[in-house]
Amino acid sequence: MDHENATILIVEDDPDIARLLELYLRGKGLTVQVATRGRQALELCHEAPPDLVVLDVRLPDISGYDVGIALRSAPATQNIPIVVLTAFSEREHRLTAHNVVRADYFLGKPFDIEELYSVIRNQLREERRRGHYHPVTNLPTGELVNTRLRQLLASEGWTLALIRIVGFEHFTQLYGVVVGEDVLKFTALLLCDVVRQHGAPDDFVGQMVVGPYFVLISLPERIEAVTAELTRRFDADIRLHYGYRDLRAGRAPQMALAVATIDAQSGPFGDIRELTEAAENLLPQAVSRGASGARQSQVTATHPAPSPAAPPASDDWSDPYGPG
Repeated sequence: MDHENATILIVEDDPDIARLLELYLRGKGLTVQVATRGRQALELCHEAPPDLVVLDVRLPDISGYDVGIALRSAPATQNIPIVVLTAFSEREHRLTAHNVVRADYFLGKPFDIEELYSVIRNQLREERRRGHYHPVTNLPTGELVNTRLRQLLASEGWTLALIRIVGFEHFTQLYGVVVGEDVLKFTALLLCDVVRQHGAPDDFVGQMVVGPYFVLISLPERIEAVTAELTRRFDADIRLHYGYRDLRAGRAPQMALAVATIDAQSGPFGDIRELTEAAENLLPQAVSRGASGARQSQVTATHPAPSPAAPPASDDWSDPYGPG
């Protein structure tokens, strides 16, 4: 991600320190949010996940460690870099920060503000270099998605859902790329919120590098409830992104979600290329149903899954479809 476009959340109850950090980091071109309480920080992260969190340990309501653990357990925030900034510099606190919270960096107070800025800048650059997160939604993408898919090959009892926003290309042609990015952000936040309510912390939410495609990995007993609630809420709220007159005149057919699901019983799969081909082969059926007006368009693989029409090109699902 570009350093200038990054959002930093400062979780700090000392108003002087919080104000100092806010002014300094904004002067460096960063967007800064401040939370003085742990629960406030979690609410902000739930509404719009930041690119990095600077986290104090001693907070008025809950421990900063509890905040970090909560962030690591939610699909939308589990991969956000966390820099622990605390006066508790003893070894036990460092071990807790690294082993329990899985913090990316630990810095004791008093601190050098230029050193802290260097840590933040390096963490942001590292995330960008790895290309692990989608530049618009900050969801896991690329190799992070591929890694989770490889893990499925050696496990049982999972379901993979491939989700596409039907009509997204027409929408962006009508309203522009920037408004289209708002739709991607809305869908990502909605998906993570539905998983938080109806899924579990070990569910995985990811996104393709290109195009309006999302990935959900969950258990068979949860996937139907998650996808049903996701499509229901998407249909109810997506109209807010349109101009009223365009909808009324029929110039902008409402977008819908198409969902294709496969599970462990659909295999066996030799590698992630076979796995992804099985999901891709089902998606056109779901897209067709969505385009014909079915508001909840979902297809599920038979057992076993149909054979691919053509051999897959590579062992990489970061961009299987290309633009559009």
